[in-house]
Amino acid sequence: MKLILNIIGILVVLGIMWLISINRKAVNFKTVGLAIVVQFFLAGLLIKLPAGRAAIAAVSKAVERVLSYGSEGIGFVFGSLGNPTAPTGMIFAFQTLTNIIFISALVAVLYYTGVLGFVVSKIGWLIGKIFKTSEVESFVAVANMFLGQTDSPILVAKYLKMMTDSEVMLVLVSGMGSMSVSIIAGYTALGIPMESLLIASTLVPVGSIIISKIICPQTEEVKELGEIKMDNKGNNENVLDALSAGAMDGMNMAMAIGASLIAIISIVALLNGILGIFGISFELVLSYLFAPIGYLMGLEGSEIFKAGELLGSKLILNEFVAFGKLAPELASMSPRTGLMLAISLAGFANVSSIGICISGISVLCPEKRPTLAKLAVKAMIGGFCVSLLSAMIVGIWMLF
Repeated sequence: MKLILNIIGILVVLGIMWLISINRKAVNFKTVGLAIVVQFFLAGLLIKLPAGRAAIAAVSKAVERVLSYGSEGIGFVFGSLGNPTAPTGMIFAFQTLTNIIFISALVAVLYYTGVLGFVVSKIGWLIGKIFKTSEVESFVAVANMFLGQTDSPILVAKYLKMMTDSEVMLVLVSGMGSMSVSIIAGYTALGIPMESLLIASTLVPVGSIIISKIICPQTEEVKELGEIKMDNKGNNENVLDALSAGAMDGMNMAMAIGASLIAIISIVALLNGILGIFGISFELVLSYLFAPIGYLMGLEGSEIFKAGELLGSKLILNEFVAFGKLAPELASMSPRTGLMLAISLAGFANVSSIGICISGISVLCPEKRPTLAKLAVKAMIGGFCVSLLSAMIVGIWMLF
């Protein structure tokens, strides 16, 4: 029954994407079908093949080891406040948000030295050859495995004004459905397994192609851009300048996340205070609104409504709030349920991301602001469905 529900769930997700498509008749089902097959193969490789599981485990340990080095800088600046085993206990601002500064600086250095660009270009070239997507959109889709929704377009900023609506849609959907490496540090600190997050990130490029090419098929002629060269230097003069800029970006990111969490959690508490008069809560409303998704994921009993609450929190509030609610529940969940929910919550797709995408990418290419405004809402829905699609495909593999 779970298998049938998952298959129906995948068809429902694809059907909704077709219903909101800008041009339903132009959808290239051959490309979409190929991408779905590849996505199933890739998920099976990561979930069932011993070599794939070993690779994910090894990368997970390596990333966690790198993340742990951030505690050295945090401890130097904040002393015992940066140590979760200290008498002060866990303090989110000092032990979670501050590590984002270190990771952001590290990513900036890898970005500047061309290491990140090299990896992105090779995988992006392969993606482009398989799915016949342009180099620019393929590079950005792959870059979103590592960078944020407004960071990855910087790699190809000079080409943005020449991109078609379909290419822009892939950029937006992959951005909304992705996580940056800097932010992953925050999720793991909340208690979300690194392996689950890595699986989710790996499935982003192909999943984004499936969703974006249904919502906005390629009907315009793709402009010949010649050899695509990614800009990894940006405005930085040298490695130290890149490190410093990355640290400042990380600090701004950490402060923005902290501020938004204070505001969101406080507003939800206010809403719960009002709704409590009627014997209900904001979480209860979300659990019922989004429960059908939990059902189609093949979950059972109370897990259906828990999934509804978490998915609603992710879409309407943000993924930090949702992950914060999921982490304490993981120990009591089956491996399949925990993995599916972690993957389904991965990504930046929420209401506030619409404005972030429009303003962030418009800075790089003001000419595309009208296009971004036109596509952003559907891209947010698409990014949300990228994570859902990945979770359901993984859920099928977890049944065998």
